[in-house]
Amino acid sequence: MRQLNLFELPPIADKWQIENFSAGDFSRQSARKELERRLIGTLVVSNDISRQSVSYQLSKKDNLHRWLKYREGFSADLVERLLKEFNIKAGDTILDPFVGSGTTSIVAKMQGVNSIGFDILPISGIAIKAKESVFDYDLQEMEQLISDIEELTVPENYTKLTNHITITDGAYPESTEREIAFFTEWNAGSRHSRIAKNLVTLSILNSLERVSYTSKDGQFLRWNYDKIPPALKLLLLEELRSVYDDICAIQKSPRPADSTLQFIAGSALYELPKLQSEILDGVITSPPYCNRYDYTRTYALELAYLGVTDERIRCLRQELLSCTVENKPKIDYIKGYYKQDDFDRIMTIVQTNDALAEVRNSLSDRNKNGDINNRGILRMVDSYFTELSFIYAELFRLCKSGAKVAFVNDNVRYGGEVIPVDFISTELAEQIGFRSVKVYSLKQQKGNSSQQMAKFGRIALRKSITVWEKP
Repeated sequence: MRQLNLFELPPIADKWQIENFSAGDFSRQSARKELERRLIGTLVVSNDISRQSVSYQLSKKDNLHRWLKYREGFSADLVERLLKEFNIKAGDTILDPFVGSGTTSIVAKMQGVNSIGFDILPISGIAIKAKESVFDYDLQEMEQLISDIEELTVPENYTKLTNHITITDGAYPESTEREIAFFTEWNAGSRHSRIAKNLVTLSILNSLERVSYTSKDGQFLRWNYDKIPPALKLLLLEELRSVYDDICAIQKSPRPADSTLQFIAGSALYELPKLQSEILDGVITSPPYCNRYDYTRTYALELAYLGVTDERIRCLRQELLSCTVENKPKIDYIKGYYKQDDFDRIMTIVQTNDALAEVRNSLSDRNKNGDINNRGILRMVDSYFTELSFIYAELFRLCKSGAKVAFVNDNVRYGGEVIPVDFISTELAEQIGFRSVKVYSLKQQKGNSSQQMAKFGRIALRKSITVWEKP
């Protein structure tokens, strides 16, 4: 009998197989059904992977990984399991093209594994620098840093205010704006080391939402002027004391073998083509989901604090992998990074994929029928898979033979049309050259928006981890 792998259960795909992709049989769905029939045998429902594993929830309890409150991240536990399953060893090299909070890179570093990562948001670079320095902090300096902040008080005549952009104007009480500006200015001019200052910056970033009138809510910031924000100083000290405790605990353990952690501030779409071929032993990542979430709005407070302007916010929004209705196609920019034959080959794969063509046509029909609330969804879905296909092609080029690739992603539904992101992505990866190994699916499935359920009924959607291998 075949032995089960790490965290898989015997396949029970009948409960996780999608039977009806188009509510009310409105649109053609034969290509999606055929794709589902062909790949359902690769589906493995995991007993040990939960929604907490593929989100920030487990990281809240993890020393080091909780240092950046990044809700879209996945857990260190998941990365550790996948590194073990992929047989990644000290000295090997893995990649995360969508770094986020840096969990893949930091878990790798703690195991002596080299890593390469990309992200366009500046908070990623700050978080990674803070975490990768965990063995380098001087405990006496950290104690003095906390003591110094305990003694600080914002002068009554201090008038400077923190940075803001249009969508964050009025997000804080004026006293809080002064407090943020004061502690930021003090940190910049303090006598402490660069890594200690970076840690203060990260701690302020982690406090901004709680000292504001806002809260992160998927596609935007939700405002609540009834909220009474606490003082920044209290939260800053709370953050630093928690980090100090983690540093003390981690520094008691042996220092891991030397490894390189290469973080590049930029889009993987444009940076991956610059890397040499066949350098990777594995890939573990989670791209932005095809769910309309706009990271430049969700993290607007943090971006504004770091001095990102309105104009730069608009540019960052367009540089994101197409996952919002405001994203414009990037194909003309992408083309500049490829030889014509390579570009044409990838575009042919995207344009001739039957399931993807069916999704495009179904969404177009739904839009004509008034079932799509924003026409930008059509452009977003098409661009999402197109851009990911170029990412997949680059990963195939960069991976060594036998290297495995894991993508965490969500299936989605728009206008009553189910889009099987996991299986469409797997088929695109196969057409590029990868071999499909398995698709882990969480036991807990996703629901739909209340608007969709009211109009089209409820269909459970898979949240999956697709695993491919370069032959």
